[in-house]
Amino acid sequence: MPEGDTLYRTAATLHRWLAGREVTSATTTVPGLPTERLVGQRVERVAAWGKHLLVRFASGQTLHSHLRMSGSWHVYPVGDSWRRPHRQARLVLTCGDRTAVCFNAPVVELLAARAELVHPALARLGPDVLADDVDVDAIRRRIRARPPELALGEVLLDQTLVAGIGNIWRCEALFAEGHNPWKPQGQLDDDELDALVARASRLMRASAGIIPEPRPGSGDAIPSGRPFSRWVYKRQGQPCRRCGTVVVARRQGEQARTAYWCPTCQPAVAGSIPPPDP
Repeated sequence: MPEGDTLYRTAATLHRWLAGREVTSATTTVPGLPTERLVGQRVERVAAWGKHLLVRFASGQTLHSHLRMSGSWHVYPVGDSWRRPHRQARLVLTCGDRTAVCFNAPVVELLAARAELVHPALARLGPDVLADDVDVDAIRRRIRARPPELALGEVLLDQTLVAGIGNIWRCEALFAEGHNPWKPQGQLDDDELDALVARASRLMRASAGIIPEPRPGSGDAIPSGRPFSRWVYKRQGQPCRRCGTVVVARRQGEQARTAYWCPTCQPAVAGSIPPPDP
């Protein structure tokens, strides 16, 4: 599933090519999506909120899409070949000389003005971890309202607590702060919890290009200097880049996402030893 940093870059690309332009044609394979109401609308802004992408029109209406595991947005000059098959297109918007195509997204819907306030998914989202002024206090209050035994690895993936963090950055942030994914959130004091959220935000903002890449040698720096290199994510069975201990992995939580961690740098605490995968 694309994480918040990927959605941010996607939204920035769409905004660059569509903002200020009028929709000149729209076609869709989404049942019930009223494309006739899109034609003639002026795109005001394209933004990401967590893992949701929002195309906002001057009319106040919003085109909402959630890409989940399979979806993506592309922008092409009109007439250029697409990089994915036409049969995978869920929505095609043409704005002058540019065509925006939404491929394979399971959620594509047009929302009335202010409908986000009562939307079953959007209304429940926590603060966006990529926001310039990410509300760490609000995130902490949401987390503390949950059971103290809730594991940190589950906390960071819960979009109602903090929006935008996915599996890559929950693993990397937990490593950077030295916390085991199964450590209960109640065992962190407020400063430690704030530092964990701030670390995830900083890592993702750098990945999204919002802030400069971290300096070599800093705690946030990519360890090997190679693109897509990580400290622990998808490094099960390989030596920890910091201490040499073998990185391990287990599925965690209702989503059964795989958590990766170093048993030495992120030691387990009493009562929170992860169960073996079935």
